[in-house]
Amino acid sequence: MTLLQSLPVACILLCATVVAEDQPAAGIFSDDNLVAWCIVPFDAKARGPAERAGMLVRLGLKHVAYDWRAEHVPSFEEEILQYKKHNLDFFAFWSWHDSMEPLIRQHGIRPQIWLMMANSKADTQEARVQEAVNGLLPMVQKTRELGLKLGIYNHGGWAGQPQNMVEVAENLRTQHDADHVGIVYNFHHGHEHIADFRKHLTLMKPLLLCVNINGMADADVVAAGRNKILPVGSGQHERQMLALLRDSGYSGPVGILDHRSELDAEESLRANLNGLRALRGNLMPAP
Repeated sequence: MTLLQSLPVACILLCATVVAEDQPAAGIFSDDNLVAWCIVPFDAKARGPAERAGMLVRLGLKHVAYDWRAEHVPSFEEEILQYKKHNLDFFAFWSWHDSMEPLIRQHGIRPQIWLMMANSKADTQEARVQEAVNGLLPMVQKTRELGLKLGIYNHGGWAGQPQNMVEVAENLRTQHDADHVGIVYNFHHGHEHIADFRKHLTLMKPLLLCVNINGMADADVVAAGRNKILPVGSGQHERQMLALLRDSGYSGPVGILDHRSELDAEESLRANLNGLRALRGNLMPAP
Protein backbone atom coordinates (compact mmCIF):
# COMPACT_ATOMS: atom_id res chain seq x y z
CA MET A 1 0.00 0.00 0.00
CA THR A 2 1.37 3.43 -0.89
CA LEU A 3 1.48 6.34 1.51
CA LEU A 4 -1.26 8.11 -0.47
CA GLN A 5 -3.52 5.04 -0.28
CA SER A 6 -3.05 4.88 3.48
CA LEU A 7 -4.13 8.50 4.06
CA PRO A 8 -7.72 9.29 5.09
CA VAL A 9 -9.90 10.75 2.36
CA ALA A 10 -10.26 14.02 4.30
CA CYS A 11 -6.48 14.42 4.40
CA ILE A 12 -6.18 13.78 0.66
CA LEU A 13 -8.84 16.40 -0.03
CA LEU A 14 -7.08 18.88 2.26
CA CYS A 15 -3.76 18.28 0.48
CA ALA A 16 -5.44 18.81 -2.89
CA THR A 17 -6.93 22.07 -1.65
CA VAL A 18 -3.55 23.32 -0.43
CA VAL A 19 -1.92 22.44 -3.77
CA ALA A 20 -4.69 24.24 -5.67
CA GLU A 21 -4.32 27.32 -3.49
CA ASP A 22 -0.55 27.29 -4.07
CA GLN A 23 -0.96 27.55 -7.84
CA PRO A 24 0.16 30.90 -9.28
CA ALA A 25 -2.64 33.47 -9.35
CA ALA A 26 -3.63 35.12 -12.61
CA GLY A 27 -2.27 38.38 -11.16
CA ILE A 28 -2.44 41.40 -13.44
CA PHE A 29 -4.08 39.25 -16.14
CA SER A 30 -7.00 38.21 -13.94
CA ASP A 31 -10.46 39.01 -15.30
CA ASP A 32 -11.04 41.44 -12.39
CA ASN A 33 -8.06 43.56 -13.52
CA LEU A 34 -9.02 43.84 -17.20
CA VAL A 35 -10.30 47.01 -18.87
CA ALA A 36 -12.50 46.91 -21.98
CA TRP A 37 -11.20 49.38 -24.56
CA CYS A 38 -12.23 50.56 -28.05
CA ILE A 39 -15.75 49.12 -27.68
CA VAL A 40 -17.94 52.10 -28.60
CA PRO A 41 -17.34 53.45 -32.15
CA PHE A 42 -15.78 50.15 -33.25
CA ASP A 43 -18.71 47.92 -32.28
CA ALA A 44 -20.39 46.47 -35.40
CA LYS A 45 -23.64 46.20 -33.40
CA ALA A 46 -23.52 49.91 -32.50
CA ARG A 47 -24.81 49.22 -28.98
CA GLY A 48 -26.20 51.93 -26.78
CA PRO A 49 -25.25 52.43 -23.11
CA ALA A 50 -27.64 49.83 -21.65
CA GLU A 51 -26.74 47.15 -24.21
CA ARG A 52 -23.04 47.83 -23.75
CA ALA A 53 -23.28 47.52 -19.97
CA GLY A 54 -25.16 44.25 -20.35
CA MET A 55 -22.47 42.92 -22.68
CA LEU A 56 -19.73 43.72 -20.17
CA VAL A 57 -21.64 42.02 -17.37
CA ARG A 58 -22.05 38.87 -19.52
CA LEU A 59 -18.31 38.86 -20.20
CA GLY A 60 -17.46 39.30 -16.53
CA LEU A 61 -15.55 42.55 -17.14
CA LYS A 62 -15.67 45.23 -14.46
CA HIS A 63 -13.72 48.18 -15.89
CA VAL A 64 -14.37 50.26 -19.02
CA ALA A 65 -12.27 52.82 -20.89
CA TYR A 66 -14.76 54.87 -22.88
CA ASP A 67 -13.91 55.98 -26.42
CA TRP A 68 -16.44 58.04 -28.33
CA ARG A 69 -17.33 60.05 -31.40
CA ALA A 70 -19.51 63.14 -31.82
CA GLU A 71 -22.71 61.10 -32.05
CA HIS A 72 -22.09 59.65 -28.58
CA VAL A 73 -21.89 63.00 -26.75
CA PRO A 74 -25.65 63.18 -25.97
CA SER A 75 -25.50 59.78 -24.27
CA PHE A 76 -22.50 60.47 -21.99
CA GLU A 77 -24.65 60.73 -18.87
CA GLU A 78 -26.68 57.63 -19.71
CA GLU A 79 -23.39 55.73 -20.12
CA ILE A 80 -22.34 56.79 -16.64
CA LEU A 81 -25.74 55.83 -15.19
CA GLN A 82 -25.72 52.41 -16.83
CA TYR A 83 -22.24 51.67 -15.52
CA LYS A 84 -23.35 52.64 -12.04
CA LYS A 85 -26.49 50.52 -12.35
CA HIS A 86 -24.42 47.46 -13.32
CA ASN A 87 -21.58 48.14 -10.86
CA LEU A 88 -19.07 48.84 -13.63
CA ASP A 89 -16.06 51.09 -13.16
CA PHE A 90 -15.89 54.09 -15.54
CA PHE A 91 -12.13 53.66 -15.63
CA ALA A 92 -11.00 56.01 -18.40
CA PHE A 93 -12.29 58.56 -20.91
CA TRP A 94 -10.76 59.21 -24.32
CA SER A 95 -9.37 62.70 -25.00
CA TRP A 96 -11.76 65.35 -23.65
CA HIS A 97 -15.16 66.97 -24.11
CA ASP A 98 -16.30 69.93 -22.03
CA SER A 99 -19.67 68.31 -21.33
CA MET A 100 -17.89 65.68 -19.23
CA GLU A 101 -16.73 68.11 -16.55
CA PRO A 102 -20.14 68.69 -14.91
CA LEU A 103 -20.94 64.98 -15.24
CA ILE A 104 -17.71 64.01 -13.52
CA ARG A 105 -18.49 66.39 -10.68
CA GLN A 106 -22.16 65.43 -10.43
CA HIS A 107 -21.70 61.66 -10.50
CA GLY A 108 -18.45 61.47 -8.55
CA ILE A 109 -16.58 59.39 -11.13
CA ARG A 110 -12.81 59.59 -11.48
CA PRO A 111 -11.84 58.33 -14.93
CA GLN A 112 -8.30 58.54 -16.18
CA ILE A 113 -8.10 60.89 -19.17
CA TRP A 114 -6.19 59.36 -22.10
CA LEU A 115 -4.67 61.91 -24.45
CA MET A 116 -2.09 61.91 -27.24
CA MET A 117 0.64 64.53 -27.12
CA ALA A 118 1.77 66.63 -30.09
CA ASN A 119 3.87 64.98 -32.80
CA SER A 120 6.34 67.83 -32.78
CA LYS A 121 8.59 68.61 -35.76
CA ALA A 122 10.80 71.10 -33.93
CA ASP A 123 14.51 71.07 -34.73
CA THR A 124 15.81 69.78 -31.39
CA GLN A 125 14.68 67.17 -28.88
CA GLU A 126 14.50 69.81 -26.17
CA ALA A 127 12.19 71.94 -28.31
CA ARG A 128 10.04 68.94 -29.24
CA VAL A 129 9.61 67.98 -25.60
CA GLN A 130 8.75 71.55 -24.65
CA GLU A 131 6.18 71.81 -27.45
CA ALA A 132 4.52 68.60 -26.27
CA VAL A 133 4.57 69.80 -22.67
CA ASN A 134 2.98 73.12 -23.61
CA GLY A 135 0.26 71.35 -25.56
CA LEU A 136 -0.65 69.18 -22.58
CA LEU A 137 -0.60 71.88 -19.90
CA PRO A 138 -4.28 72.91 -20.21
CA MET A 139 -5.38 69.32 -19.64
CA VAL A 140 -2.79 68.89 -16.89
CA GLN A 141 -4.50 71.76 -15.08
CA LYS A 142 -8.00 70.49 -15.85
CA THR A 143 -7.31 66.99 -14.56
CA ARG A 144 -5.57 68.38 -11.48
CA GLU A 145 -8.67 70.43 -10.64
CA LEU A 146 -10.93 67.42 -11.12
CA GLY A 147 -8.69 65.01 -9.22
CA LEU A 148 -8.11 62.80 -12.27
CA LYS A 149 -5.06 61.06 -13.66
CA LEU A 150 -3.85 62.09 -17.12
CA GLY A 151 -2.39 59.34 -19.30
CA ILE A 152 -0.16 60.18 -22.28
CA TYR A 153 -1.29 57.72 -24.94
CA ASN A 154 1.04 56.28 -27.59
CA HIS A 155 -0.29 56.42 -31.14
CA GLY A 156 2.71 56.40 -33.47
CA GLY A 157 5.26 58.95 -34.66
CA TRP A 158 7.59 60.89 -32.37
CA ALA A 159 4.81 61.20 -29.79
CA GLY A 160 4.43 57.42 -29.62
CA GLN A 161 8.02 56.61 -28.74
CA PRO A 162 8.47 55.48 -25.11
CA GLN A 163 11.58 57.62 -24.56
CA ASN A 164 9.76 60.77 -25.68
CA MET A 165 6.64 60.00 -23.65
CA VAL A 166 8.78 59.49 -20.57
CA GLU A 167 10.68 62.74 -21.10
CA VAL A 168 7.45 64.71 -21.46
CA ALA A 169 5.80 63.04 -18.44
CA GLU A 170 8.87 63.61 -16.26
CA ASN A 171 9.08 67.25 -17.36
CA LEU A 172 5.45 67.75 -16.36
CA ARG A 173 6.04 66.08 -13.02
CA THR A 174 9.21 67.94 -12.11
CA GLN A 175 8.56 71.34 -13.69
CA HIS A 176 4.78 71.61 -13.31
CA ASP A 177 4.01 69.68 -10.10
CA ALA A 178 2.01 67.13 -12.11
CA ASP A 179 2.45 63.83 -10.30
CA HIS A 180 -0.95 62.77 -11.63
CA VAL A 181 0.48 62.47 -15.17
CA GLY A 182 1.57 59.08 -16.45
CA ILE A 183 1.63 56.88 -19.55
CA VAL A 184 -0.91 54.58 -21.20
CA TYR A 185 0.97 52.12 -23.38
CA ASN A 186 -0.68 50.22 -26.24
CA PHE A 187 0.74 47.04 -27.71
CA HIS A 188 -1.20 47.68 -30.93
CA HIS A 189 0.63 50.99 -31.46
CA GLY A 190 3.98 49.50 -30.47
CA HIS A 191 4.84 46.85 -33.05
CA GLU A 192 8.11 48.65 -33.76
CA HIS A 193 9.00 48.27 -30.08
CA ILE A 194 8.77 44.46 -29.95
CA ALA A 195 12.49 43.75 -30.29
CA ASP A 196 13.41 46.19 -27.51
CA PHE A 197 10.28 45.84 -25.40
CA ARG A 198 12.22 44.98 -22.22
CA LYS A 199 14.20 48.23 -22.49
CA HIS A 200 11.11 50.33 -23.24
CA LEU A 201 9.13 48.70 -20.43
CA THR A 202 11.88 49.33 -17.89
CA LEU A 203 11.90 52.98 -18.89
CA MET A 204 8.10 53.42 -18.76
CA LYS A 205 7.20 51.24 -15.78
CA PRO A 206 7.34 53.90 -13.02
CA LEU A 207 4.90 56.02 -15.05
CA LEU A 208 2.48 53.40 -16.38
CA LEU A 209 -1.22 53.95 -15.67
CA CYS A 210 -2.53 51.18 -17.95
CA VAL A 211 -1.20 48.75 -20.57
CA ASN A 212 -3.52 47.74 -23.41
CA ILE A 213 -2.54 44.37 -24.89
CA ASN A 214 -3.03 42.80 -28.30
CA GLY A 215 -1.92 39.89 -30.43
CA MET A 216 1.45 40.93 -31.85
CA ALA A 217 2.61 40.06 -35.38
CA ASP A 218 5.96 40.98 -36.88
CA ALA A 219 6.38 44.73 -37.40
CA ASP A 220 6.97 44.38 -41.16
CA VAL A 221 3.65 42.53 -41.56
CA VAL A 222 1.83 45.32 -39.73
CA ALA A 223 3.65 47.96 -41.78
CA ALA A 224 2.31 46.21 -44.90
CA GLY A 225 -1.21 46.86 -43.63
CA ARG A 226 -2.07 43.49 -42.10
CA ASN A 227 -2.57 42.08 -38.60
CA LYS A 228 -2.33 45.29 -36.60
CA ILE A 229 -5.23 44.19 -34.40
CA LEU A 230 -5.21 40.50 -33.43
CA PRO A 231 -6.80 38.59 -30.55
CA VAL A 232 -4.41 37.95 -27.68
CA GLY A 233 -2.85 34.51 -28.16
CA SER A 234 -2.95 34.54 -31.96
CA GLY A 235 0.23 36.54 -32.55
CA GLN A 236 3.90 35.63 -32.49
CA HIS A 237 5.24 37.92 -29.78
CA GLU A 238 2.67 38.75 -27.10
CA ARG A 239 3.48 35.69 -24.96
CA GLN A 240 6.98 36.99 -24.27
CA MET A 241 5.77 40.58 -23.95
CA LEU A 242 3.15 39.54 -21.39
CA ALA A 243 5.79 37.58 -19.47
CA LEU A 244 8.04 40.64 -19.46
CA LEU A 245 5.16 42.81 -18.25
CA ARG A 246 4.34 40.39 -15.43
CA ASP A 247 7.99 39.93 -14.43
CA SER A 248 8.62 43.69 -14.42
CA GLY A 249 6.55 44.06 -11.25
CA TYR A 250 3.91 46.15 -12.99
CA SER A 251 0.75 45.88 -10.89
CA GLY A 252 -1.68 48.18 -12.70
CA PRO A 253 -4.68 47.53 -14.96
CA VAL A 254 -4.49 45.74 -18.31
CA GLY A 255 -6.75 46.60 -21.25
CA ILE A 256 -8.17 44.29 -23.91
CA LEU A 257 -9.52 45.60 -27.21
CA ASP A 258 -12.34 45.41 -29.64
CA HIS A 259 -11.03 47.93 -32.21
CA ARG A 260 -12.42 45.86 -35.09
CA SER A 261 -15.36 47.68 -36.64
CA GLU A 262 -16.34 44.64 -38.72
CA LEU A 263 -17.02 42.57 -35.58
CA ASP A 264 -19.53 42.50 -32.77
CA ALA A 265 -17.56 43.94 -29.83
CA GLU A 266 -18.67 41.02 -27.65
CA GLU A 267 -17.15 38.59 -30.13
CA SER A 268 -13.80 40.35 -30.27
CA LEU A 269 -13.60 40.88 -26.49
CA ARG A 270 -14.43 37.23 -25.90
CA ALA A 271 -11.68 36.16 -28.31
CA ASN A 272 -9.20 38.25 -26.33
CA LEU A 273 -10.45 36.85 -23.03
CA ASN A 274 -10.15 33.28 -24.24
CA GLY A 275 -6.69 33.88 -25.66
CA LEU A 276 -5.46 35.57 -22.51
CA ARG A 277 -6.89 32.84 -20.27
CA ALA A 278 -5.06 30.23 -22.34
CA LEU A 279 -1.78 32.13 -22.07
CA ARG A 280 -1.79 33.37 -18.51
CA GLY A 281 -1.36 29.95 -16.91
CA ASN A 282 1.56 29.12 -19.19
CA LEU A 283 3.71 32.25 -19.11
CA MET A 284 7.24 31.13 -18.45
CA PRO A 285 9.68 33.66 -16.98
CA ALA A 286 10.81 35.96 -19.78
CA PRO A 287 14.33 35.13 -21.04
